[in-house]
Amino acid sequence: MKSRLRFTLQLSFTLLVCLFMIVPVAMSVMAGLTENYFVGLESGLTLRWVNEVWQLYADTIWLSIKLALACLLITILIGVPAAYGLLRSRRRWANALEELLLLPVAVPGLATALALLLAYGSYREFRGSWLFILVGHVLFTLPFMVRAVLSVMQTAKLPQLEEAAASLGASFRQRFFGVVIPNCMSGILAGALMVVTLSIGEFNITWMLHTPLTKTLPVGLADSYASMRLEIGSAYTLIFLVMVVPLLVAIQWAGRLTEQRR
Repeated sequence: MKSRLRFTLQLSFTLLVCLFMIVPVAMSVMAGLTENYFVGLESGLTLRWVNEVWQLYADTIWLSIKLALACLLITILIGVPAAYGLLRSRRRWANALEELLLLPVAVPGLATALALLLAYGSYREFRGSWLFILVGHVLFTLPFMVRAVLSVMQTAKLPQLEEAAASLGASFRQRFFGVVIPNCMSGILAGALMVVTLSIGEFNITWMLHTPLTKTLPVGLADSYASMRLEIGSAYTLIFLVMVVPLLVAIQWAGRLTEQRR
């Protein structure tokens, strides 16, 4: 009897927490699909506001996608070799360097953006380019890639596998691309999904670094809520959710895949 009561209470609490988080999102989505939010569903459903968002802010969406893909490419090219180097290094500074990689995550995004402005803001062409925002995104997301890959490498017994491959005459290049990369692919996948999701949704750094010509999706979302109708901002939120929610589901799937490999 006590166990059943405990289960009922736990289930009720879980459902209340889920409703507390889901109901506001559902209301925002419905606001973007109704003709007039203040009248409610009686005003009718429409895609008018979604189309208007696309006409006004399509460039911000494409820029966010371009930034996310470029950020993903750079973090893979830097993060995977960095994780491998930390795994193979036996020096004391390797542990300190691993902890320092988390510094951009611990420091507020506005502080990171301010540091970039002080260091490179005087370069006018670079300052006005989307590449300036890309630097901030790479600094913010690189630790997530390194951590994800390194955690898989540490459980994959790579030193033994590399030693076996070397005994068969494999060169370093053959060992890296034929042994290391395939055995940490689940970590690369998990890190890649996380990097893309974080880059698309990153606001604090982007808010400080953007110009009127380099607005990203989150900055455009804030602008729509500040200067447009509520329905337009809500429709923008709907587009944002359509882009991000599948990535979040994929991250969960990649996490389960990593656990299975372990």
